[in-house]
Amino acid sequence: MSTPRFPPSPRRPVSTEGPLRVMLLENIHASAQEMLKAEGFEVERLSAALKPEELAERLKGVHLLGIRSKTTVPEEALKYADDLLAIGAFCIGTNQIDLLASSVHGVPVFNAPFSNTRSVAEMVLAEVVVLTRQLFDRSREVHAGQWRKVATGSHEVRGKTLGIIGYGHIGSQLGVLAEALGMRVLYYDVMTKLPLGNSRSVPTLNGLLAESDFVTLHVPALASTHLMIGAEQLAAMKPGACLINASRGTVVDIPALARALRSKHLGGAAVDVYPEEPEGNSDGFVTELQGIPNVVLTPHIGGSTEEAQASIGKEVATSLLKFVKGGATTGAVNFPNVEAPINPGTHRIINVHRNTPGVLRDINRIVSDLNANIHAQVLSTDANVGYLVMDLDQDVSRQVCEAIAGLETDIKTRIVS
Repeated sequence: MSTPRFPPSPRRPVSTEGPLRVMLLENIHASAQEMLKAEGFEVERLSAALKPEELAERLKGVHLLGIRSKTTVPEEALKYADDLLAIGAFCIGTNQIDLLASSVHGVPVFNAPFSNTRSVAEMVLAEVVVLTRQLFDRSREVHAGQWRKVATGSHEVRGKTLGIIGYGHIGSQLGVLAEALGMRVLYYDVMTKLPLGNSRSVPTLNGLLAESDFVTLHVPALASTHLMIGAEQLAAMKPGACLINASRGTVVDIPALARALRSKHLGGAAVDVYPEEPEGNSDGFVTELQGIPNVVLTPHIGGSTEEAQASIGKEVATSLLKFVKGGATTGAVNFPNVEAPINPGTHRIINVHRNTPGVLRDINRIVSDLNANIHAQVLSTDANVGYLVMDLDQDVSRQVCEAIAGLETDIKTRIVS
């Protein structure tokens, strides 16, 4: 595990007076902008991703950042973002964000693990049908003026076996949809998961590969999943089987997949994600899979439906609003999860500090010295940071907030009126 590099204590509370500034990148759905504007926030919405150096410059004075999968948020971009309260990843994955650096800078990261589940599952199921009927090849031929009415190599999906690698939100829902088409569903996951419907867990990856007519990947980008489908795993698949990847581009060895397709060991593939992808819509994309028969190539659109994007906008914006207004970190991927009920007539102090012995003692001494009355106090910690939510009498809350921000262990402190 990386050693955290804590920033120097700011020695001042984060100022939240006046409208909070929000920057949304990569054409995040207008549903998020509408929700945040309705709270009186100043929202800047950009259509493209920003390079890390430009992001670092633009983050000065920004309180909330919203991104999708193309924006990288490294530690260098956080160094000067003193006012940044939270990051919203309007997607499922958060590997484009330095989560450790965000944590030790006092910035929780929220994502949308549920909102595009149905969209991805539906696309994958459609690709199963497209591949087994070779529909893209037949369509391309007719567009070119060729008429090839053939049944050879074309099959029904009923009775075929779908192997799902990663039985999370998407994988489990996909299994339910596949069973409705009469498919047999197997799944492999490193964690024990309760099967839905008649889905059956397989204890080993190679066991799933050997039994499946279609293999579909739904795993995050981790060190353990990097190139998890390579030449050895492709060779273990049934002859004529198809591979579908709508998860992360780093989990499949693309050159090995191209060789398995050209040798006819595999009957087809559908790929939506790639090891390297353009930062925006552009011409000139190249992959070794281009030109191979019965291969469906799409530009990372698994969750790109209007319904999913609207839902993602609302889901992540809701998390950001709950955090800004009440300090709730439920669902944050890099932070202790706390959600405390609001106490009317009090001011809430939100404090992020280094997780070292004696911090709570020092904070409570400040409260005692200022003769403040604590109405509620919740502390949760992880290996690096402590997260404190404390409700106090309004007449002394500002003094307490400033004193806590003056501690050497302080990372980020603010007051919620």
